[in-house]
Amino acid sequence: MRFSAIAITFFASVIAIGMSSCTQEYRCQCTIKYSGMAGLPDSSMNEYTIKDTKKKAQSLCKENSVTMDKNGVTTTETCQLF
Repeated sequence: MRFSAIAITFFASVIAIGMSSCTQEYRCQCTIKYSGMAGLPDSSMNEYTIKDTKKKAQSLCKENSVTMDKNGVTTTETCQLF
């Protein structure tokens, strides 16, 4: 059975679209809050992109949500995927 050039191009396009649709660019936004001492800065924000599947990007983004204590200052970073 012979495939025409149009059929081959069509199937190649479908495969390429299917593979690329799994990986997208997502935005991870992290809010950083400080507490424990007077004069600390207000909250700040950090944002970066992740190019991966939604599930993996969600996981990578959430991994950056941490709370740290150092010298009486508590820093809480809460990250969300957009």
